[in-house]
Amino acid sequence: MARLALAPMQGLADDVMREVLTAIGGYDWCVTEFIRVTDALLPARAFRRMAPELDNAGRTGAGTPVAIQLLGSDPVCLAENAARAAEFGPLAVDLNFGCPAPMVNRHGGGAILLNDPELLHTIVATVRRAMPPQVPLTAKMRLGVKDTARTLDCARALATGGAAELVVHARTKEEGYTPPAHWHWIARIAEAVAVPVVANGEVWNVADWEGIREVSGCADVMLGRGAVADPLLARRIKGEAIAGAEAWAVVEPALADFWRRVTAKLEPRHCPGRIKLWLGLLRRTWPEAEALYQRIRPARDCAAVEAGLAAAGILPAPVA
Repeated sequence: MARLALAPMQGLADDVMREVLTAIGGYDWCVTEFIRVTDALLPARAFRRMAPELDNAGRTGAGTPVAIQLLGSDPVCLAENAARAAEFGPLAVDLNFGCPAPMVNRHGGGAILLNDPELLHTIVATVRRAMPPQVPLTAKMRLGVKDTARTLDCARALATGGAAELVVHARTKEEGYTPPAHWHWIARIAEAVAVPVVANGEVWNVADWEGIREVSGCADVMLGRGAVADPLLARRIKGEAIAGAEAWAVVEPALADFWRRVTAKLEPRHCPGRIKLWLGLLRRTWPEAEALYQRIRPARDCAAVEAGLAAAGILPAPVA
């Protein structure tokens, strides 16, 4: 069976979401949100804060392996931090050349580096030399900054620099997350490099998964926001027929687990926004999520959220 990965999504797929989604099942690996590397060697706590799975042999509670993603532009500093990250036993160390966020790009990180294939090669080669050979180094890229003029040069630079695998998000930086994703470009990249390529971008359902594989020619796919909108998507892709009330019966306890984990991790003022964000995506898939989103949307504190979840049967009713 082809492999499925859960994408790194800044501000969305943190360790809480990784725990909940991998517990539902279907994923072969997942990747952390990026750890920003600037001009210093980060302490161990910085890696463990973003990847608490490192305290569980580099796996989520469900046993799904986790790769650590780094973001930066200084080859030497990235190399030093990648070597330290490798000490903690992750599935792999992944380099981010795909983040389109303006704040990240203004500071020379993420997708803006696709303007400079030579620098990409230097970064990957320097990082690869610094890491133990048994720890894979991978990279995620977009198609370019404004256009696809350097796409193949960038992919070759990453592969020849030492990346063992490339994940390709089939849009440019300037396209952000606006449909469509240009799956045919993933096929061109796969033909141009001698390493495995994982297809990514605009996969919301099983039909999209079939489409991206057919167009790209890639067996392996990384799921992003589609995985958050449909927590059962990976299981559906792997052939499990689950729909309707049966599917929602899986999502309900996942929502409860998510809320418990969020409130344990974050300051109370940040918790309502997190569950609203997830419900905002879930309502693409389920009318039940739409109703719950509308119920919780006015909530401004944890008590109001919990009252809404209890009224929907997601949490136990409060004791009078």
